[in-house]
Amino acid sequence: MLEFGVVSHLAAAVVYSVLAGFTACRYLRRGTDRALFLAAGLTALWALAIVAQTLWGWPEFALRYVTELARNSAWILVLFALIRDARDHSLFSRRLLLFASGALLTILAVLMVSALTGWALDVSLLSARAMLFAQLAIALLGISVLEQIWRNASAYGRSSIRYLCFGITGIFLYEFLLYADALLFNRMANGLWDARGAVNALLTPLFAVNLINARRQPVQLQLSRTFVYHAGTLVFAGIYLLVVAIGGYYVRLAGGEWGEGLQVVFIAAFVLLFVLLMASSWFRARVMMFVSQNFFDYKYDYRDEWLKMTETFSNLNEDPPLPERAIRTLAGLVESRTGALWLRDDEGHFSFQATVGLVPPKHTQIDGDAELTAFFREREWILDMDEYSVDPVRYNLLEIPDAILGFNDQWLIIPLYLGRELYGIALVGSPYTRVELNWENFDLIRVVGRQLSNFLAQADAQSRLARALQFEAVNKASAFMVHDLKTLIAQLSLLVSNAPKHRDNPQFIDDMIATTDHAVNKMSRLVEHIRQPETEERETELDVAALAQQVVTQRSNQEPAPVYEGPLSDVIVRADPQQLQNVLSHLVQNAQDATRRDGEVSLTLKAGSGAAVLFVQDTGDGMSETFIRDSLFRPFQSTKGLTGMGIGAYQAQEYVKQIGGAMDVTSEPGVGSCFTIRLPLASPDARPGPEMLQESR
Repeated sequence: MLEFGVVSHLAAAVVYSVLAGFTACRYLRRGTDRALFLAAGLTALWALAIVAQTLWGWPEFALRYVTELARNSAWILVLFALIRDARDHSLFSRRLLLFASGALLTILAVLMVSALTGWALDVSLLSARAMLFAQLAIALLGISVLEQIWRNASAYGRSSIRYLCFGITGIFLYEFLLYADALLFNRMANGLWDARGAVNALLTPLFAVNLINARRQPVQLQLSRTFVYHAGTLVFAGIYLLVVAIGGYYVRLAGGEWGEGLQVVFIAAFVLLFVLLMASSWFRARVMMFVSQNFFDYKYDYRDEWLKMTETFSNLNEDPPLPERAIRTLAGLVESRTGALWLRDDEGHFSFQATVGLVPPKHTQIDGDAELTAFFREREWILDMDEYSVDPVRYNLLEIPDAILGFNDQWLIIPLYLGRELYGIALVGSPYTRVELNWENFDLIRVVGRQLSNFLAQADAQSRLARALQFEAVNKASAFMVHDLKTLIAQLSLLVSNAPKHRDNPQFIDDMIATTDHAVNKMSRLVEHIRQPETEERETELDVAALAQQVVTQRSNQEPAPVYEGPLSDVIVRADPQQLQNVLSHLVQNAQDATRRDGEVSLTLKAGSGAAVLFVQDTGDGMSETFIRDSLFRPFQSTKGLTGMGIGAYQAQEYVKQIGGAMDVTSEPGVGSCFTIRLPLASPDARPGPEMLQESR
């Protein structure tokens, strides 16, 4: 009959041979896995050497001991491979690692030389007690390295290495117990020695589970949760029934004359309980959750990710702005720090909102009818630019907009959906560490992207509501203004009607009447404009060249005096003369306010095919890109303090858009600004004649 020690070590040899074969077939990409393959193979060899020595007396002690040293060295090699595969080696105590590695190499070298010398020359260099001390030192140093790895494992996640650490810890702890007992009692305990192989064999499933749950490996075959659930249920059922049978046996012994009946009742009751548990959907769901949480690892802690995102967007401060926070949130999911964001505007295009760590190109708008937006409307895909550059056919030779290609770093293009509609597009730059994406990354990005769209849409709705409330306040103020102006008009009208009675100084009275009449007419127009803001009925064909010269003449009383350049007449557009004059006057006045007296302000008109283009240029202080993007054309945001309402530029742009034109601005701090207004000609083919252009020169 085989001894227990033989069976124990034979079982270890078998299971570690299977583990080595399993690792060699599928898991040899990482250094840790290759080291684990070597350790499993040497452990199987060590166990076979013990079995052979017990049964046949061969190999000799020295050679068998060499296999044990090789096996210990291999498991220590696994630890150092684990450290090398970590993302940040600096987190580990370098002094401890240097000391541990140096001490281990020294001890292993001394033991190896001593064993081989004893086998070859039959001369022992070390006493048995010294060898026991050396074995204890190896076990303690191995445990110290494991403790250092576990304590600093946050750099790459304890969940991915816990089973491996538990298994190696079990090996070294048992080694420490075995040799400490031998050193204490000056003999090797037979029970501990015989059970050594079985204990090592029991640790094998931990290494196998660690391999299967290595998410960075392209595993082709994994244990599904359903398989683990059913296999676990079968094992649990067997253990449960075995316990019930044992319990029934003792119930029968203790029941006396009623024993047999009580045994039947006992077994029937527990079998019924088992059936009820297996039929309960609640119990099955709890078991399935237990299996998923304890036997399978995820790359993310979803609770933490959700809490971090909620905390980021629950902050009502505008520092940093909400679009930048959205970029940082998406980039952080894939270990990146750069990105850009576009959101859909009222015209259906995607306007550039913000960037983090990237320099935007000159052209930043993504057209609503671009191939990329059509692609995203059809399918909710995350576009990997690295994959696209290798195999563009996978994406149907999709054309990437210049607004995205203009960035110097593109990695992921992420669609953002609000419901079923495409609400925005996000660009994420390359990660600062190597990241291999899988289904879990993409699913999390999609979920977070939809939530970000909700936050951004809600913020936009709140901003629109705030502007509407501000306009409502302005309308209320306008109503009071109308009332006061009507009173003033009534008073001035009475003055005009009574003035003919006082003709002592006819020249003075005539001037007063003319001035008063002019004020009445002007205030009447103001009241009419406030009551009826729509300008379509007042639009007419006008000569924008004459209007521009009139504005320059009116603004010449303020330094620096503006200069007009361009045609002198016959550039016809369709607009409300008063409104267009207000727009030009406002822009020229702003240019004068921003320019020193010795600076230059010019109003230039050019007429081309189908459009008239006005340029208001100055050599003033200029504006930053951030101010132009975030504040210039937004109402109630003024740089003039209490003297300005902050609606002039907004009203100018809105009116130009209303009559079919467009307004843009380019500026550089310290150099100056240029506002460009493009207006459609009343007759598309109309353009100034050569004589007018010659006259303007």
